[in-house]
Amino acid sequence: MKILSTQLTGLFLRLGAKEEAIEDIARLLAQAAIGEGRIHLAAFGELEAVTAAALYGRDTLSAAVRYEPGTELSSADRVWILAQKDEGDVLAQKLAESGVPFAMLTAESHDNDLPYAFLSMAIDTGLLPGDEGGRIMIPHALGALYVYHAVKLTIDEMLGE
Repeated sequence: MKILSTQLTGLFLRLGAKEEAIEDIARLLAQAAIGEGRIHLAAFGELEAVTAAALYGRDTLSAAVRYEPGTELSSADRVWILAQKDEGDVLAQKLAESGVPFAMLTAESHDNDLPYAFLSMAIDTGLLPGDEGGRIMIPHALGALYVYHAVKLTIDEMLGE
């Protein structure tokens, strides 16, 4: 258990060092919360945990809604794509072509130059050694929830000013 705790601490320290990207995401999403827009959360796979936290958790994100394909987006709306790797690339392309501002978070190493704000957590391998030589326990959802709470705190600070 101590090894796991140490590895998770290291993960959170690495994510905490990505403060500029977290602030960029928060700044973009706060524009919707300040105006009359909504923050559309387009989460894929296990990163859907962020949508659950944002909509139903203790620290909900004001103006947040679940992204639904086909939704009419206004110029005041923002979209936050949360994907394991490249699952959100098709949506990113569509949003870019439509001129809709959006942010993107990926769990694994990935690059995409279309979002207004982008963060790759680069969680590509497991934290713990497995019995058969590989690595196990890849905490994509846990990392994404960490980023969500950092973004939410930053938005709250911005809205409080």
